[in-house]
Amino acid sequence: MKRASIKDIARIAGVSVATVSYVLNKKEGHRIGEDTKKKIFEVAETLNYTPNRIARSLQNNKSKLLGLIVADISNDFYSSIARNLENKALKLGYTLIIGSSDENAEKFEKLIDLFSQQQVDGMIVAPVAGCEDILQKLLDRNYPLVTIDRYLKGVNAPGVILNNREIAETTTQFLIDKKFDKIVYVGYETKLQHLLDRQKGFEASVKDSTSDIDAKYIMVGLENISGEVHAEMEKVIGKNPKNTALYFSSNKLAVAGLEYLIKIV
Repeated sequence: MKRASIKDIARIAGVSVATVSYVLNKKEGHRIGEDTKKKIFEVAETLNYTPNRIARSLQNNKSKLLGLIVADISNDFYSSIARNLENKALKLGYTLIIGSSDENAEKFEKLIDLFSQQQVDGMIVAPVAGCEDILQKLLDRNYPLVTIDRYLKGVNAPGVILNNREIAETTTQFLIDKKFDKIVYVGYETKLQHLLDRQKGFEASVKDSTSDIDAKYIMVGLENISGEVHAEMEKVIGKNPKNTALYFSSNKLAVAGLEYLIKIV
């Protein structure tokens, strides 16, 4: 079925295309009678007219679209961020398009290309390891870009991040003060700086402590998180851990760890 155009509305309403455009786009400064406006809106509704987003974006150089790339939309942390950003975008008249990179640089680049083709007005991204060149190309083009949750060394992009090292130091010190016999750090084998900052914070508190701490490390990859966490926890804490604290550097690791603990209880 052919999409109704403003030319169709103009023909049926008996007015010019320019007049229809002024009315539908609610442009100020044009003296158009209320009866004419009412007729145009009635015809548009009858024809089930919807604006052509691409044509409008070419006309005013704005698509009113924003692109959001997260690591994993099924992760509660990122789904919460997406929901809040979507609500804020809608209030500002924007539509949010969301994609998951799955921590894969190739998929991340494909999403960047897809959003560029959709002519999004800006992108909000959680960078993945190995995407430095991709982000730098956007910055070199002065493309509106904001990073969230994480950052990459050498990429001078504006971003919203946590002070992961300071938070990790404070959390670790809390565990040290509780006098656990053993403290186990569960983290990733990764080059992502925000995760390395968490590990550095843990290590700094352990090093600076005056207590005799038995600190252990469980480091896993990004592919088989649950399986690796279960296997390593069995090696490090066994099936009957006593007075042991576990520091999980992400909620995904924490979920995998809790699954193991529930299994051995």
